[in-house]
Amino acid sequence: MTTITETPPTPLTARLRVPGAFALGAVLLLGVAPLALSDFRLSLLAKYLCYAIVAVGVSLAWGRGGLMVLGQGVFFGLGGYAMAMHLKLTDAAATGETLPDFMQLYGTGDALPWWWEPFANPGFALAMTVLLPMAVAALLGFFVFQRRVKGAYFAILSQALAAALSIWLIGQQATTGGTNGLTDIQGFFGYSLDDPVNQRMVYFVIAAVLLLLMAAARQLFVSRYGELLVAVRDSEERVRFLGYNPANVKLVAYVVAAGMAGLAGALFVPAVGIISPALIGIVPSIGFVIGAAVGGRASLVGAVLGAIAVAWAQSTLSDAFPAAWTYLQGLLFVLAVGFLPGGLASVGVVLRRRRTRTPATGETA
Repeated sequence: MTTITETPPTPLTARLRVPGAFALGAVLLLGVAPLALSDFRLSLLAKYLCYAIVAVGVSLAWGRGGLMVLGQGVFFGLGGYAMAMHLKLTDAAATGETLPDFMQLYGTGDALPWWWEPFANPGFALAMTVLLPMAVAALLGFFVFQRRVKGAYFAILSQALAAALSIWLIGQQATTGGTNGLTDIQGFFGYSLDDPVNQRMVYFVIAAVLLLLMAAARQLFVSRYGELLVAVRDSEERVRFLGYNPANVKLVAYVVAAGMAGLAGALFVPAVGIISPALIGIVPSIGFVIGAAVGGRASLVGAVLGAIAVAWAQSTLSDAFPAAWTYLQGLLFVLAVGFLPGGLASVGVVLRRRRTRTPATGETA
């Protein structure tokens, strides 16, 4: 007689683990941090959380899809400049001017550049913070993935795009602020950023967006698409043999990660009050990846915590050791990729494996 064995139900503790971790993160970010930190420390944390939002996309594209995205600074910058352009136009209108202050200083004439004009509309500006990075990623990814470019070649192309955008922005002194970027942003959709209460409001918005994106990314991870993305990462040819187009699978992850980076850049502007080419070039792009690698690129929580930790270390150690920080940052990346590919999030798994590994026994005569 054939017996049918049923799959045992998932324990309640396992089913509640993810919602419990999400609730704990919400309590820490939305409850404990605002009460425990000063206004200055909270503004720094808001900045770090913007980097963590980028890390969520990196975890999707690199941790799940195996795409070494070394050009996320491009999409971070596109979203940041889209938001900053709107806020600069709003600040100028509040003082009765038609041109932002830097355009009056550097002299662009009396007319606003045509490509600035749509950003006076808040709806258009908000949409562009996400859609513009996604459109650029879709265009680049379509040609790259269709030609089966991957590995180091894809990483080099990503870095070249970041360098090109940074150089272009620097060269457009009269319309983008050049090296200085767009600075001295005073308001955020009618609220003064000089008011500590409004700065805390910006922090709450950033923290809420981070939590929502983590929840959305988690759903992607456990969905059928997430499984397909892992399959493409591990064996692209087998996926193609099964009738799927790996290029389209990777393109979706790349575009979604770009949208997250653009949204992070848009939120970074009111949190810090500036966006410049120095924040979106090759070095910042590598920094985004290092944070995810150190924390654990395959783990959402690990990538987020790693991004926050590396950003905090950069703020503290770069002041104390300005010449050595870049080398230390590179060393962190090499150590994480070479000796702990799963990042700090995998330390517990590694220790458990070593603890359960039985020593080899010799042969008895």
